[in-house]
Parts: sequence; structure tokens; C-alpha cells
Amino acid sequence: MPTPVTFTTTRLHGRRPAAGDEPGVRALLLDPGVGAWLRPPPLPAFEAPDAATLLSTDEEHWREHGFGALTLLDRGSGAYVGRGGLARTTVLGQPAVELAWAILPARQREGLATEAACAAIAWAWRLGLPEVVSFSLRGNAASRRVMDKAGLMYERDLKRAGLPHVLYRAHRPR
Repeated sequence: MPTPVTFTTTRLHGRRPAAGDEPGVRALLLDPGVGAWLRPPPLPAFEAPDAATLLSTDEEHWREHGFGALTLLDRGSGAYVGRGGLARTTVLGQPAVELAWAILPARQREGLATEAACAAIAWAWRLGLPEVVSFSLRGNAASRRVMDKAGLMYERDLKRAGLPHVLYRAHRPR
């Protein structure tokens, strides 16, 4: 049975991850351009088996919370484009739902991250979530542009994993 689509945009399908996504996830995690922002030095590089571990963690999150990370597919070709979606996290000691994304370098600078982020925010509101947060390393200008374009507002600088990050937040419209 195919994994149901959670959202569709002009160019993307966002659906629950499946075991067949492992090659795409591995390519994303091992790409040095993506990895520079996901796991900057001194954090270790992902090893190939971590794609399977990440997919397993995603599935566990879905079972526990009813939402989670999404596989982003090109709507026209069905090709793997990246990951995005929502995940439970903690911010400044408080529970929160994080909006995150990562796009394969070959598909970056097309606006796909913003498209996915906007769709994931709309999904969060349909789920009844009161707000979403998003983080980026302070120097990641591309991610900060995505957060701005998706309607999140800069809240503050903070440390995450011992590194300087920025925190953005959006509240569900009333």
C-alpha cells in the first residue's frame, strides 16, 4: 500500500517516510553542502547506516505523535528532493514543534524549501498546533531567508548543541 501524501504543493508531494527512501536520505545526509549546516564541525559526519536509523526514528515519531518528518518528492517526476516537516523538540526547556527541511543541493535555489516550509506550516495549523519554531545556525543565510519567507519571525539567538543558532517562531492565526 502506498504511503499517503500529507501535502501537495505546486511542485512537491510531502509524504510520510518509507523504507525505500533510504538512498535519498543517505545522499542528503552525506552531501558536504547539506552536512555543513546539519552537522558542522566538530560534529562527526553521518555514516551510511544512519539513513536507516533516521528513518526508523522518523517512524517512531509518527507512531507516537501522529505527525513527523516528511519525504519531499518532485511532483512531476516522483524523484527524491529532500526532507521536511514537523518534529517534537524542546526549546529553552519548553516543549515545541520544530519546522525543519533539507533539500538536495542539485535542487536548491529553486524555492522548494520555502514551498515545503509553507506547506508544513499549513499542515501544522490543520493539526491544531498553536505554533511552530525553526532553528538555524546563525550564519545560514539561506535557511533564515526560508524562515522569513514562510512567515516565521526572528525571536532570539541561542545555543543548540553548543553552537550559535537563531530561533524563529510562528503562531497559528486566530
